[in-house]
Amino acid sequence: MQGKIDTSQLDRLIACPKCDVLHEICEVSEGEKACCRQCGAVLIQPGENAFVRVITLALTVLILMLGAIFFPFLRLQAGQIEHHSSVFDAITAFSSGLMLPLSFAVAALIVFIPIARVVAIIYTLWPLMRGQPAYRHAPHAMRMAEALKPWSMAEIFVIGVAVALVKVGGIAHVTLGPAFWAFSALVIVVVLQDTFMCKWTIWKSLENKQIS
Repeated sequence: MQGKIDTSQLDRLIACPKCDVLHEICEVSEGEKACCRQCGAVLIQPGENAFVRVITLALTVLILMLGAIFFPFLRLQAGQIEHHSSVFDAITAFSSGLMLPLSFAVAALIVFIPIARVVAIIYTLWPLMRGQPAYRHAPHAMRMAEALKPWSMAEIFVIGVAVALVKVGGIAHVTLGPAFWAFSALVIVVVLQDTFMCKWTIWKSLENKQIS
């Protein structure tokens, strides 16, 4: 008969998110980091005022996203024909007929999912940053933020636009609007946010803080 698995030591182990190798958790000071011995992926990287930085960057993402949606994204001019376009125009361009599901997909992947993810991160970290008990649904919000990460495709949208501009640039004069630069800055801010966010530290903080 197969024996029972001893789960008493699981709290002392951490799995590499890249190669799934198990490591025993060691004490890591602020400013230091623990990496996977096999692939080198960062496992634990606590930083000073990391929660403040992550929340600040998440709020910046929200502000940039609002600007990127409604400000002009680009202007195309070919001869006497001139066309201004925004991200909102790109979303509504497929809002009729059989293309309606595509409109919902574009809106979800480049707008609603990124916004939902940063809102979930702010909801999780806001009380922890202030030294208060975590909100009741903070663990669920953190899991949702992690689950939505692969589906947050604002950076893919920017790359796709850049590729399209290379092809269109030969037949029309293209002027980049403020929304394009807002989206570009948003991609950089999201990368910085994920860099500062140590998931192990967040989960340990949620375990140590009594849920309000």
